[in-house]
Amino acid sequence: MIEDALNKPKNGVNSQDLVDMLKDLGARCRVCAPVNPLECITRCTLWKLKNELRQLRDRMDDPNYIKELFNVLKNSTRIQILRTIAKGKHSVTRLQEELKKAGHIHSCDTISQEYLQPLMQVGLAAEAQDQYYATTFGGKLTDVLQDFTDFIEDLPAHSECYEETLIDAMLSGPKTFDDLAAFVSPKIASRILKRLKASELIETPEERDYVFFFRSKRDPGKESFSPTEKKVYESIPDDGIAARKLAMKTDISLRRTYQYLRALKGKKLVFARKTPKMYRLTEKGAKLSQLIRGLQGVVEDVWQSSWHVVTTEKS
Repeated sequence: MIEDALNKPKNGVNSQDLVDMLKDLGARCRVCAPVNPLECITRCTLWKLKNELRQLRDRMDDPNYIKELFNVLKNSTRIQILRTIAKGKHSVTRLQEELKKAGHIHSCDTISQEYLQPLMQVGLAAEAQDQYYATTFGGKLTDVLQDFTDFIEDLPAHSECYEETLIDAMLSGPKTFDDLAAFVSPKIASRILKRLKASELIETPEERDYVFFFRSKRDPGKESFSPTEKKVYESIPDDGIAARKLAMKTDISLRRTYQYLRALKGKKLVFARKTPKMYRLTEKGAKLSQLIRGLQGVVEDVWQSSWHVVTTEKS
């Protein structure tokens, strides 16, 4: 049965699986013999899936779609409702009862207007005969969003999603301020970075850790060294090192390390240079960034599937 085959992709198939399944079900559809056309439209799950994908295509073509999707999802009650309706159809009254069990008291109007309508606007939920259910897209997202509620308090509820943009950019590695200013305006980058740091999503080295010490080109044979000075000098790599790391490398206290570095600078054997301050994700920030990437991946998968439906029908 076509309906049986469509029960599988609700939770976590990739784009190619969904496209292949649409092709396979399309082949079955061509040999299907419904009693009448009305039965085909009202009972065929394949027709419903294609209709979902057509509608999603229109929404996803909006350049602000990802931003709107993130803002809808930055609400724990909406995510709870999405998880509930992903398991089966619910009326607003039943959803009210389920929320009450979890300690959330809301009127039916509030549930409908504040929670269900936004989910429907971004294509995560749908309604039929006063029953609400998760779309295929909404069902796929429930797996990705398992731990997303842990981070909702760290992100502005109604925003341009600059925080998410910078967190996503840092997943590939630490970035300088200039690197990050390529993603958002430099005028607001500082404020956003402070907010992310306060939420313990990113971190920066201590002030001293981005002052690096290098050996100069001066011939060390022309100078006399104490044994410890020589140890400190020879422990400085060609690409430089921060004083804190040098102290750990030589097993000398940080205070004494600075004393020896000052002495070596006086002999013009060492010089200091500031390196650009780097921003990097904390363990918590990396987890959120992976969630954001996973969500973006589902959006891309569904977009590709909707493209397949639209182009196939045109051809």
